Parts: sequence; structure tokens; C-alpha cells
Amino acid sequence: MSERDPIPLILTAIGSVCATIAILSYYGYVHFAKEQDALLLSEFTMLKTVPGEDYKISLKPASQVAQCIDGVLVLFDTEQKGLSGVLVDSRKQAVHCIGQETPTKVMP
Repeated sequence: MSERDPIPLILTAIGSVCATIAILSYYGYVHFAKEQDALLLSEFTMLKTVPGEDYKISLKPASQVAQCIDGVLVLFDTEQKGLSGVLVDSRKQAVHCIGQETPTKVMP
């Protein structure tokens, strides 16, 4: 038996992986998030309301605004234009909202 040179196989595998990543990122399937594009969930805390107990919150509003879109809670950042995201729990399940209609365009 003749021995095969493994270098062409290794180079082909590396080239295939690089080409796959390039094509997927070109079509938008791979997104490399920047640190300034992310809001950490640890920055948010849910205050549980218990009847008869008082809780204190700041009068100054947060820089994020939430809106119910198609039954899912979407956060928009007012300081970084274009930054938005869906609020999810630790299992990557979207936080749903009720009681608000989906925004519709009003026709004149």
C-alpha cells in the first residue's frame, strides 16, 4: 500500500470550513455580535409585586423601550439607534405579552 500525503486533505478541510463560513455570513445566516450591540440580561431584574408590600423604583426611565409585536416582547434601545432584540429567558424562549394589539398603519 502506498501512503497518502495528509496535507492536501487538511488544506481542503480548512478551505471548505472557511468557504462555508464566508458564504453563510454573506447570506446573513452567521452574525458576529459586537459587545456594544448586546444588552446583558443581568442588567435587568424582575420585581415581583406582592399585594400589600411596597417597592421602590427610580423615577428616571431606562434607555430601553418595550413593545408588544405579534405577541412577543421586543426591546428597543433609545440611545443606540437600530439596536433591538427579543426578550428571552434562560432557555431562549421568547417572553410573550398580552393585552396589546399589534401596531397597524392607519390609513387616511
